Amino acid sequence: MKLSIGIVGLPNVGKSTLFKALTRKDILIANYPFATIDPSVGVVAVPDPRLAVLTDISKSAKTVPAVVEFVDIAGLVKGASEGEGLGNQFLQNIRECDAIAEVVRIFEDGDITHVHGDIDPIKDIEVINLELILADLQSVSKRLQSVERDVKRGDKTARLEHEALTIVQQDLESGRFASRDIASLQLLTRKPIMYVFNKKAGGHNLDEMNDDRYTRLTEFVRGLGAPYVVVDAAIENELNEVSSDEKHTFRQEYGVLSDGIDDMIRTAYKLLGLQSYFTTGADETRAWTTKVGATAPEAGQAIHTDFKEKFIRAEVVAYDDLVSLGGFVKAREAGKVRTEGKEYIVQDGDVIEFKV
Repeated sequence: MKLSIGIVGLPNVGKSTLFKALTRKDILIANYPFATIDPSVGVVAVPDPRLAVLTDISKSAKTVPAVVEFVDIAGLVKGASEGEGLGNQFLQNIRECDAIAEVVRIFEDGDITHVHGDIDPIKDIEVINLELILADLQSVSKRLQSVERDVKRGDKTARLEHEALTIVQQDLESGRFASRDIASLQLLTRKPIMYVFNKKAGGHNLDEMNDDRYTRLTEFVRGLGAPYVVVDAAIENELNEVSSDEKHTFRQEYGVLSDGIDDMIRTAYKLLGLQSYFTTGADETRAWTTKVGATAPEAGQAIHTDFKEKFIRAEVVAYDDLVSLGGFVKAREAGKVRTEGKEYIVQDGDVIEFKV
């Protein structure tokens, strides 16, 4: 399942450093043929400690994680919707992604110039979001002009679309994100958004200094109903050069104890509406990606497209039950393996054997 999340933000907020930290992370297991697709697209493993546990139980020869695709999009500048900077190219790159990770700088450093001269995270978000709104407003206005001709000819479908477009136009003109999808348009303001607060070791980090700007920022983002994570992109990028045994020591020295990159990847995966189920055995333990709410046949397509049409049944055991009992065979003996049909909704962490 190929879904991608675009990394966006103003210039000099740490987008490219973050992208490098993501795509060079040592969780990229050699058994999976991925990493950087091209200089601006990378496929990254989703950190999931359950994989190692299942691999150990099954004595699997290899382990294959679920993945998520990130796109490093060029820095946005005010006026992008009018063609400033990379303008239309920037907006088209976002349009081709399924969700947005908006990077926001929360550190002060006189050596790294901010495009607006001062550090005001809320203002940065408002600049980017306004460009998304203005770009959508252009698309909606253009589409309205086209649909109006069909409405005058008495086309009922066109009339319904015109009504929806008018509502969205009112949203955008009021400075709000679109309140509904328009089938004929890939509206930027309808894409799920997460925020990545980028800090800097040794800098004046707003979250560490009890700075009122950080309090207002978190309240503002919560008001948008969006998730956020805190990352030190530069440190995480440097830690990619350090062995796993040394990372804890280095984190203590830098004062960065949590892995914000892992948090970001997991949050992005959920933002895309994705979840993982597992298959496990002597050959391999693998996490497969499916949409939340997928039926068993739909989820089985991740393994092979024939699984949807040729699906007979699925034998399912919850991850916790399988682990506590020590494997699929023992789980079956304990009556924890269920036989499920075509209507079964796959749950995150299910361990499944498909019968086709």
